[in-house]
Amino acid sequence: MTVLDVAGVLLDMDGTLVDSTGMVDQVWGDFAREVGLDPAVVLAHVHGVPARATLRRFLGDDADIEPWFARISAWENERFDAEVEVPGAVAAVRTIPPARWAVVTSAVRTAALRRMERLGFPEVSRMVAAEDVERGKPDPEPYRRGAGLLGAAAGECVVFEDADAGVRSALAAGATVVVVGGLATPATEGLARVADMREVSFGAGPLGVRVTLGPRR
Repeated sequence: MTVLDVAGVLLDMDGTLVDSTGMVDQVWGDFAREVGLDPAVVLAHVHGVPARATLRRFLGDDADIEPWFARISAWENERFDAEVEVPGAVAAVRTIPPARWAVVTSAVRTAALRRMERLGFPEVSRMVAAEDVERGKPDPEPYRRGAGLLGAAAGECVVFEDADAGVRSALAAGATVVVVGGLATPATEGLARVADMREVSFGAGPLGVRVTLGPRR
């Protein structure tokens, strides 16, 4: 069992709180087929990366990506049926002391809020979404902004992440990182990890939040 005392908790959404694999595969698979790309190549890149960054990667820096960004955003808003809660996520988030947590996601804000509300998460009052940053994950900007929403430095916060781009973003920002799920990349070596959010509990602590990692008894 591992115990962490932190000022705040920063939570990735897709793959950490919401199992959106089915929706992401549908949306970006359709994009790939429409533009003549191999869906497997696109899907290998897309998880945890902002939509605009993915579009620039595959359409080119000179392409007008905004029409495609609007379509991707609309698809994400429409295709909720394939999504479920990551086990234990709603219950875990409900135990974080108020004003001590934020969601830091590469999704667009409207879709992210609707998806979390649909699955029963508490109201998200602090969020960094794709449109809030100039440089998305793996740049440190998203997690630095998330910590700022809590009135803390990133180094005073713990981040829960499932994707390599997000892990690298959080580490570059100076945060403590907990890997959710089975991601194994050079960036995750030596980091704390949990299988899912059932292995995480929160409570009040001397710095604001006490985080306990390990199977619940």
